Amino acid sequence: MKVKIVNKSPFSLPEYQTELSAGLDLRAVLEDGVRLAPLERKLVATGLYIELPAGFEAQIRPRSGMAFKQGITVLNSPGTIDADYRGELKVLLVNLSNQEVVIEHGDRVAQMVIAKHEKIEWVESEALTETKRGEGGYGSTGKK
Repeated sequence: MKVKIVNKSPFSLPEYQTELSAGLDLRAVLEDGVRLAPLERKLVATGLYIELPAGFEAQIRPRSGMAFKQGITVLNSPGTIDADYRGELKVLLVNLSNQEVVIEHGDRVAQMVIAKHEKIEWVESEALTETKRGEGGYGSTGKK
């Protein structure tokens, strides 16, 4: 699939790190490094603008290495970029560690996955079809 992109960052376009990668790494575009204190959150610019076709979204997700090694994650994970959004892609990062973390200009801070989605049409009803699970919610299917 071809996607229009405007790159106002000093970096090359996002690319897949391996042949079978699902996500493209996004880099931080910062004048100065950003300090994230424990439990602090900040919006980080990428310098990228995209035009997705109808029926697709861009999902902004954490990078597993940053989450594991530094406790940095994407707060609204996955963040959704709708097909009609034309603004700059930004990443909402949060520091879940107990130490301050510095994000530097050019750091890979998130990954973007392009996903197809469907639109629904509501069908109002008085009742839903019965199932074995019924209203069983959190933990209702057991641990093992």
